[in-house]
Amino acid sequence: MLGKRTKEGNEAVPFFIYRIMSSEATIKIVEELITDLLTDSPDCFLVEVKVKPTNNIRVFLDADGGISLAKCITYNRALYKQIEEKGLFPAGDFSLEVSSPGLDEPLKLKRQYKKNVGRNVEVVLLDGSRIEGKLTTVGEEEMVVEETRGKNKKKEVVQHTIFFNNIKTTKIQIQF
Repeated sequence: MLGKRTKEGNEAVPFFIYRIMSSEATIKIVEELITDLLTDSPDCFLVEVKVKPTNNIRVFLDADGGISLAKCITYNRALYKQIEEKGLFPAGDFSLEVSSPGLDEPLKLKRQYKKNVGRNVEVVLLDGSRIEGKLTTVGEEEMVVEETRGKNKKKEVVQHTIFFNNIKTTKIQIQF
C-alpha cells in the first residue's frame, strides 16, 4: 500500500510518488515530441530526456557527425512551442534546454559507441574494474577496446572484448 486511506476509502498517494509518476509521464511526452521533430534529420538522434522537480526539462541530442549549436537552438524553439501548445505546464512554469550530452556524460546508446570508434575511452565494468584504451570495434552485443601497455620495446597492445551487459559506464577520454 502506497498511502493512507481517505475517509471515502480511497488510497491517498503521497505527493512524492505523484511527482515521480508525473515526471515519468512528462519524459514520455517530451520524448515523443522530439522524436517527431527529428524525423526530418535521420543523422540526429535522441540520447536522453531529464525532467527535474523544478520543471527544468533537459533534452540531450546527438548526431552521427556531431550536432551543431544551431541545430540545438532550432530544436529547442520548435519543442518549446509544442510543449506550450500541448499545455504540459498550464502556468507556463518550465524551462527547456536542448544540447549535446557533452564529453563528461557516459555513452548510453550503441549509436554513440559507433560514432566514437577510434577515440579513447574509459570503461567501468559492473565488477568495478576499469579498462582504458582505444575503442576499435562495435558489434551488436559487444565492443573491442585496445589497451596499450608499456613503452618502446616493451610496448604491447591488448584487445579487450567487452559485452555491453557487463558495462556500468563508458566515457570518452579527452586527449590534448
